[in-house]
Amino acid sequence: MSKQEQKSIFITGAGSGIGRATAQLFAERGWFVGLTDINQAGLDETAALLPSGQRMSIILDVRDRAQWARAIESFGQATGRRCHVLFNNAGIGKGGWLEEMAPEDIDLVLDVNLKGVINGAIAALPLLRETPGARIVNTASVAGIVGAPKLTIYVATKFAVRGLTESLDAEYSRFGVRVTSLMPWFMDTAILDAAASPSSNRRLRDQLIENKTPIYPVRMAAERAWDAAHGKEVHYMVGKEAERARFAARFFPNALRKQVIKTMRD
Repeated sequence: MSKQEQKSIFITGAGSGIGRATAQLFAERGWFVGLTDINQAGLDETAALLPSGQRMSIILDVRDRAQWARAIESFGQATGRRCHVLFNNAGIGKGGWLEEMAPEDIDLVLDVNLKGVINGAIAALPLLRETPGARIVNTASVAGIVGAPKLTIYVATKFAVRGLTESLDAEYSRFGVRVTSLMPWFMDTAILDAAASPSSNRRLRDQLIENKTPIYPVRMAAERAWDAAHGKEVHYMVGKEAERARFAARFFPNALRKQVIKTMRD
């Protein structure tokens, strides 16, 4: 199979979680995978799980436009100027009451979760335009549908990614490029091991387990990423709880808001 015949996907945040699971799934299905992450150790661990002839690894800080340009150029050289899917997946979760969050943490979440996605959409566009049937898949979240206390900045970025996806899907249609989003419920990733707030040692995972909130395996998100890379919809929910949240936000917004506020007292 020639480079131009083999499908290819460029994944940010491939060093762990959803990015790693998606890399494995696409490689299993014969795709060439561009693995990128800011974490060299995580990147190496993911690379070791994939056939050597089906992947390349690149250190990438999604906040850095110059790094984006170099990474996309290297990927294009390896794939014969093809990129069938850009998976804008890199993200960071830091929470807490807004007034208690450090300014640098606020900036980090905004820069990685939102600006990083924008940087990718711009940097990869020339390669995507050269690839028939190309698309971008952006990792948003159920947090892009329902606001949640102690996750205000994270939620803001995910609402923004949702809107960005819809706008870009319209804009990039003039280039023949689709743009979709992945909207997971709570997944079994390292984000759940972050402190629930700067003033607490308790992890978000601990709170979810105590509240008997479902946590889904990352393979489920990877399967839905495959759907997002091939299907006709714009947004792809991951998990039954995500579907329920979308339904409630649309048809019972006041009841949902009351439930969210109740969680602050529990």
